[in-house]
Amino acid sequence: MTIGRVAELWRYPVKSLGGERVEHVDVGPRGILGDRLWAVRDLERDVTASARRIPALLGASARYVGPVGADAGPGNAPEVAITFPDGSTVFSGDPAVDAKLSELAGRAVRLTALPPADDTSLHRLSKHERDNASIAALRTDLGVDAHEKMPDVSMFRIADLAMFARFSTPPGMFVDLAPVHVLTQTSLATIGAEIGADVDVRRFRPNILLALDDPAADLPETHWTGGHLMLGGAVLEVTMPTIRCVVPSRAQPGFEVDRRITKAVANRGERCLGSYCWVDTAGTVRTGDAVSLRPAAAPKRVLGDAARRAKRFTLGLATAAADRLTR
Repeated sequence: MTIGRVAELWRYPVKSLGGERVEHVDVGPRGILGDRLWAVRDLERDVTASARRIPALLGASARYVGPVGADAGPGNAPEVAITFPDGSTVFSGDPAVDAKLSELAGRAVRLTALPPADDTSLHRLSKHERDNASIAALRTDLGVDAHEKMPDVSMFRIADLAMFARFSTPPGMFVDLAPVHVLTQTSLATIGAEIGADVDVRRFRPNILLALDDPAADLPETHWTGGHLMLGGAVLEVTMPTIRCVVPSRAQPGFEVDRRITKAVANRGERCLGSYCWVDTAGTVRTGDAVSLRPAAAPKRVLGDAARRAKRFTLGLATAAADRLTR
């Protein structure tokens, strides 16, 4: 069933920095070729930095200096150019890049390339993260007030929950969780209507923005979980809604802080907007490509709903207990 077309494609060479809009991408098992092959390391906390904790990172943007070869990936990150809020540009191979990033971040940081796939040193939870993990910290990251309920984490796969117990980012990737993030213009418009203003797509940092021909809902991606999206030569498995943190409300070049966005996503989407996808079939995707949806089969939906109810009950008890202990 054809549902629309690819409106925009985005690639983020450096995690938590602004990205680059491109006309075509190659999609492989690790997601968009060239996506987040670099990250900023917070040296004091010994963790891969995120705009959740260091929002100033969003003030800089990154682009690749040359074409991204098919062999780019873990252990082979092509050179990037980073443009800072003052207009200056520093290359990844310049010895001054770490000092410039540290000045921007307001703390000591270092630009790091994605290591080889068998090297998990930059993915493992640091002692600082383990010692300071709490529901209170998670509430801050997600923008959840003390009187508000936490997002429904039963949508996570058991494998993902196990991964988060050991790693801050999935081994072999600098993404937060999934290889590909898909969003629709319809969902952007829904949030914009909620706050009474247009919402720039850059706030939500998708890889693929879709324009739907005849949206059946205000937040159409909500109904796609378990299905498959066919776009260009690639097939994506829609695995779960994207739980949103405070990053969409942060300032970026061209727009200011807008905390209404976090509230609007909470009210309209139960803190979710867009979909996380894993790659079923690799292929090339171009702007303007037709997009088709193959919905999840009914038995799969029923089993998935039952599994989520069981996880929701168990995780709800654990979260409530931890929340009381960390207030």
